Amino acid sequence: MEALKKYVAEFIGTFVLVLFACGTAAVAGCDTNKFDSAYIMTALAFGLVIVAMAYSIGNISGCHINPAVSFAMLISKKMDVKDFCGYVVAQFIGAIAGAAVLGGLTGNFDKLGQNGLFDGDVAKSLIIEIILTFVFVIAILGVTAKAEYSSMAGLVIGLTLTMVHIFGIHFTGTSVNPARSFGPALFVGGDALADVWVFIVAPLVGGALAAVCYMFLAAPSDKKDNGKKK
Repeated sequence: MEALKKYVAEFIGTFVLVLFACGTAAVAGCDTNKFDSAYIMTALAFGLVIVAMAYSIGNISGCHINPAVSFAMLISKKMDVKDFCGYVVAQFIGAIAGAAVLGGLTGNFDKLGQNGLFDGDVAKSLIIEIILTFVFVIAILGVTAKAEYSSMAGLVIGLTLTMVHIFGIHFTGTSVNPARSFGPALFVGGDALADVWVFIVAPLVGGALAAVCYMFLAAPSDKKDNGKKK
């Protein structure tokens, strides 16, 4: 039952992320080539959803609502394979449900806040998304590493996601989240669906790199002097 509660929490969190954050991008008419109010509103929406969900479901599931985050936690040995699989399935279902509701409410399944390749270039888009995800995930790993940071963790993570979006929307629309990309792409189809693999692979690679890097940085230093006097 405890595992089921965590999976339901992840479903709800990812559903809300896609409906409200991707929904803001769709409704406000966010244009990746225009740094205007819609652009900023979209970045803030993603960050604010994370803050809201972190303080509501964080104590239940940890509020990953992102397969890249769950993958980093798996590599860091902070969750087991069973929970990882349960989280990812719940996240993808939540994202699909969120995109379906968004399209139904707006009556437009062509604009659901989907991602796109930067300049039509797969390599550039992969690199951009790996970097964006690395920054986002390493911030999560750092702020959740100590219990004394718990009261501010949701705010820090939300602000980091906002920062990542402010920079990244211009390039790819910012994914850093395979589920968030897959849900809208499934309904939009076309190039969005054909290229969605980039926004699945790159965030997972970025999350994995962040986990490995953080484990290296956080590992206790060897303070032994091998018998030598200083």
